[in-house]
Amino acid sequence: MLASLLSLAVLAAGCGEATTAPRPSTDGTGTRAPSTADPSADPPNDANWLVGVGTVLDDGDGPELCLGGVADSLPPQCGGPKVAGWDWSTVEDKQSRSGTIWADGYVLTGTFDGDVFTLAKPPVTLEEYDGPRQAEPDDGGMFSTPCPEPAGGWRPVDLARTTQTSLDQVAVEANRLDGFADLWWDQSINDSGNEFAMNDPQKLIVNVRVVGDTKAAETALRQVWGGALCVTQAQRTRAELSKIQREVNDTPGMLFSDAGRDVVDVQVIHDDGSLQRRMDEEYGPGVVRVESALVPLRQRAD
Repeated sequence: MLASLLSLAVLAAGCGEATTAPRPSTDGTGTRAPSTADPSADPPNDANWLVGVGTVLDDGDGPELCLGGVADSLPPQCGGPKVAGWDWSTVEDKQSRSGTIWADGYVLTGTFDGDVFTLAKPPVTLEEYDGPRQAEPDDGGMFSTPCPEPAGGWRPVDLARTTQTSLDQVAVEANRLDGFADLWWDQSINDSGNEFAMNDPQKLIVNVRVVGDTKAAETALRQVWGGALCVTQAQRTRAELSKIQREVNDTPGMLFSDAGRDVVDVQVIHDDGSLQRRMDEEYGPGVVRVESALVPLRQRAD
């Protein structure tokens, strides 16, 4: 594992701030007579059907499909579009606590009008499902080091400044750099299999990206850091990406946003492609990447 929990914390401080949207507010009802329809049989009129995967929860206002984060509490807390056609009497693995009923890991197929998700076929569990779903996240070498390995390998150049205190200081100094964009630790040079041995200042590479003079940035960081260091060029500063992120956080149906590595990632309840096109027009192609939590059923046949 290239990045430990500390690396993720630094990434949040130096690369972008992940933001989860408030609980969406929608209207709808949730009743359905039990159905014996084959959940794997798709009739020809499924062109507009969508698939959503998540927890279904009812805290007294009707069932909702939680497509974003779920608070790890008992009962859990989450929100999403109302689900029409959901029948708790057909759900064998449902749980309940303090007036809330929920079921984890369900795949719903149906239509979405912007407020209510209406079931078009019986829901199934993830284990039963073999259709389209969101692609698995790919970090794309997110915590790797783009600099070529120096002669003699990645190792400290000054042990006196390769300490935990120095590591904390270099994070502070990186955020102060003109044109600062990103900061992360690459721990691939730490071959210890023990999680508690990670974050060793002598066995990690501090990576910093800046817009502007990388040599000047490296010189400034070397004043406090004697460990392995890689400084590379970025296209957009942290400040630029943070500004874009704040603007897109008001997007209707927004579930999550994150900023870093020259892009802002946004997840919304549903995008048919029109939101991505609008973001490309407003900010430039690929600056904001939109992911739809609801995906077309027809992807299975394409």
